[in-house]
Amino acid sequence: MSEPTVLAPVALAPTLDLPQTVARVAEWNLRLAGRPPQEIMALCWTEFGAAAAISFSGAEDVALIALAAEAGLPLPIFTLDTGRLHGETYRLLEAVRERYGVTLEVFHPQAAAVEALTTSKGLFSFYKDGHGECCGIRKVEPLQRALATRRAWLTGQRRDQSPGTRTDLPVVQVDAAFSTPERPLVKFNPLAAWPSQRVWSYLRAAEVPFNALHERGFVSIGCEPCTRAVLPGQHEREGRWWWEEATHKECGLHVAPGPGQADR
Repeated sequence: MSEPTVLAPVALAPTLDLPQTVARVAEWNLRLAGRPPQEIMALCWTEFGAAAAISFSGAEDVALIALAAEAGLPLPIFTLDTGRLHGETYRLLEAVRERYGVTLEVFHPQAAAVEALTTSKGLFSFYKDGHGECCGIRKVEPLQRALATRRAWLTGQRRDQSPGTRTDLPVVQVDAAFSTPERPLVKFNPLAAWPSQRVWSYLRAAEVPFNALHERGFVSIGCEPCTRAVLPGQHEREGRWWWEEATHKECGLHVAPGPGQADR
């Protein structure tokens, strides 16, 4: 197999303000409607270069890494290590690192914040008062640091992943959770239109590494205490935070919080 041609980014334009960014995102959504993920990712690379990065945690994100490698797009990759992931997830991170020869920038939660939470509330407070506080410390704050130097990021979100929160997911959006008027952040969702079956068809055809937990009934995989296998016919998000209301299962990484809703 021949080596992919690496696409060089164009010279980056000056950072646009929020209204300008909203207008460009609208243009990109029209341009990319119905286009394959590789084309969406290529536009991200040519517009933002290494100021964009792939967020890696699950099967869809591995698909993005594999698609980027096939297309010769050397997009940076980062991952969040919450300190409570499954052993199988850590092994997946290493398998991807070795398979694609990529550097994974790993972000950890602030030790002092974790110590304060577990000292005051124990190791499983989220079962009693919701997952928002723990996710805020272990996931949201590290993601804020990961995105602090970025102008764009790419996620493996799909429209069929979560009832009530992702059904209208656009291919490109201004990140409502992490943008500021002074520093707009663009989010690309190249797999937005792909259903789960198509993701898995691609993973298996391309022999892409995946989390061994998927073969044991786990579909959506997060931290070990907050993830379980689902039964046949259950929606994939029913295995996440199963003790909470079913239609709003987000950890704060992809949904802008409203008043009193920092966990969504």
